[in-house]
Amino acid sequence: MNSRQRRGVILLLLSVLCALGAFAGVLAVISDVNSKVGPETTAYRLTRNVEPYKPLSANQFEKISMPKRWLSATAVTDLRQIEGKIAVTELKAGSLLQTDMIVERPELRPGEQEIAIMVDAAAGVAGKITAGSTVNIYATFAGEKKGDPDQSRLIVTGARVLDVGTLTPVSQRNDRTDRATSAVPITFALSTLDTQRVAYAESFAEHVRLALVAPSTDGSPGGSPADKGDRTYTLDKDK
Repeated sequence: MNSRQRRGVILLLLSVLCALGAFAGVLAVISDVNSKVGPETTAYRLTRNVEPYKPLSANQFEKISMPKRWLSATAVTDLRQIEGKIAVTELKAGSLLQTDMIVERPELRPGEQEIAIMVDAAAGVAGKITAGSTVNIYATFAGEKKGDPDQSRLIVTGARVLDVGTLTPVSQRNDRTDRATSAVPITFALSTLDTQRVAYAESFAEHVRLALVAPSTDGSPGGSPADKGDRTYTLDKDK
């Protein structure tokens, strides 16, 4: 073997060694990436915006795969988790679905009935009432006879809201007003007696108003124990 052949063999060996070194480097990088990324798992991404307090359905999400270590502990990995749930806030398209974004849809309890009434938008606490809220329901009635004072009555305490519908234009006409306004259908879970009270108020009251009850209270009217049974107010009581 002459010197030129020896140089060729040496260069060939060096090339093989460099190729083996590069291959080993690639394997090391892949191994490092795999160790950092880890196994993949299923997650669900929103395909469109979802309004708050609206029921969820499978067609609102797309299935994707992500490294398990990159997902939070609250990530939804099984769409069965959304059954019977509603959105807590507005969900944005492209967001990963988390369990803290959804809550159980309010349902009827034993002995309760479901009733929906139209409530003036302004009288419904200007959009602050949502599914799951607790409210007191007030109704204002005209005096029974001419000269009798108008009365405001607390007809239901601690009413549980099941659903809040879409703002709808309505026409409001009575002896004192003749104007167009906007109302929202609100669905309540009530006892039989409270259902009758609300139905009566919607039919015969001049106005029905809702008062949002703080979560820390039981929905009963304030004041001393002596006056909690007084549900009727007239202006002459302040004189």
